[in-house]
Amino acid sequence: MADLSEYVTDAVHEQTQTDSPGFDLTVAEVYEVVDPGRIDFGGGELEPAGTAPHASAKRDPEDDYDWWTLRAGQYLVEFNESLTGEATVTVQPRTELLERGATHPTLHVDELPRIPLSVGGAGLRLKANARVSTIVDAEKR
Repeated sequence: MADLSEYVTDAVHEQTQTDSPGFDLTVAEVYEVVDPGRIDFGGGELEPAGTAPHASAKRDPEDDYDWWTLRAGQYLVEFNESLTGEATVTVQPRTELLERGATHPTLHVDELPRIPLSVGGAGLRLKANARVSTIVDAEKR
């Protein structure tokens, strides 16, 4: 397998993010879709959805990082990391995310967009910089 770290920039802590197969991606921000976007056949009326950052807070005043409390529903997640653009990578949800009733689509991308996060059941508490996704494969361009 290729060294996936050669395709990733802005890692939070590369040693931890590569301690298992793949390269883990971390949450920088969570957004809510607050206004509908538009998609048409030809693209002439294409408009982005309106988004707003989802509120976060420290669990304890002495904490270094905020937490998001997510109810069941749809969100957009932005990663801390970026891609170099030298490869198309496959990104999938981490098992830890799936086992807590949340998921996102598996994507084949050459840049990291905000991705839809589906949260089910009782919701999810998500800490800033949590590892939620993994790059599992890369195809050099």
